[in-house]
Parts: sequence; C-alpha cells; structure tokens
Amino acid sequence: MPKGSKELTDARKEEIVNACEKLYETLSFKEITLKEIGAVTTFTRTSIYNYFRTKEEIFLALLKREYEKWIAAMDSLTEKNESLSGEEFAESLARILEDRRLLLKLMTMNNYDMEENSRPERLAEFKRTYGDSLKALDSYFAKFTQFSEAERKEILYIFLPFVYGIYPYAEVTEKQRVAMAQANVPFVYHSIYELVYNCVKNLLKSKGE
Repeated sequence: MPKGSKELTDARKEEIVNACEKLYETLSFKEITLKEIGAVTTFTRTSIYNYFRTKEEIFLALLKREYEKWIAAMDSLTEKNESLSGEEFAESLARILEDRRLLLKLMTMNNYDMEENSRPERLAEFKRTYGDSLKALDSYFAKFTQFSEAERKEILYIFLPFVYGIYPYAEVTEKQRVAMAQANVPFVYHSIYELVYNCVKNLLKSKGE
C-alpha cells in the first residue's frame, strides 16, 4: 500500500470503484478487467494492485457501497416516521429497493465470484456491512409492524432470499423474451417495485398485519 493519508487512500479506492460502476453500465462482469478499469482512471493496472488485488475485490467494494446506501435509506425512513400503515410500509420498502437496481443486479448476478475471489479480510469487511443491513431491516420491521422477534426472524429469512431473486424477473433481456416465447413459457413483466410491494403485502397479510 502506498504511503499517504487515509483520506487519500479512500479517495483513490473510490475512484477505482466509480470507474468499475461506470463500466458495468455497458459491459458485462466477464468483460471488465483491471486493464479496462485502469484505462478510465488515473491509475495503471499495476497501481490498482496497491488497493485491490482482483477485479472481484473492486466489485465487492461496489456491492458494499450499495448495501450502505440501502442501509442509509432504511435508517432515514425509520428516523423520519413514527408509524406506517401496512400499505405505507410495503410501498416504502418497494421504493427503497426500486432505487437500488445496481445492488440487486450485483447480488444476483455476480455475488459468488466476488466473494470467492476476494481476500478474507476484504470479504470480512463486506460481511460486516451485510450484517448491518440485516440489523437495519430488522429495525425497520420492528418499528413499523407488530411482529415478535421470532416472527421477524422468520420473515427476514423469507424476504432476503426473495430479494436475491428479484433482478432476473424484473430485468429480462430481449433474447430471453424470444426464447420464452419460442418455448411457450408465459411471461408477464413486473417492475422491481411491483415485485417487492406484492411480496411485502403478502408477508404482512400472512401474519395478520
């Protein structure tokens, strides 16, 4: 790691992560390399190694940042509202995740590769943030529903696997549409908002909320 202040180091990491995010808008995970990332930063590929050992570590840092944004959004709503009706609760959680398309894409499409090809210490940093997201989500449910702690735990382990599966249903490519039509598989488009809203409403209903 090059010498310098923590602020400078963090700024350089942020530049690299920002470049990765920008490339991911038009390129696939497989197409993006450290060379590609270096080409749109002030760093050479060799310099990037001072901060990240693999492209997967860069993507993991991007995913961590997206989780932090999700946590901040949940915390903000928790602090600003004294109470929410079941309808408002479902709507607010749906809006939060609708704004986190990149989070949903990363966790669905590339999570295993990112975790498998990152150093243990980088993975631990990410897992701490992931753990914080569980706490924020639990606090969100605790404040705005009447669920017991045991019920919230049950709900979270229904909701979280569902969240991992949202992206493929909401973001279907034209190639996939054509293939499904040829295979006579019916497909009805649902937005991220619609999928989350309907899931949360059904979860609340199942517990009498």
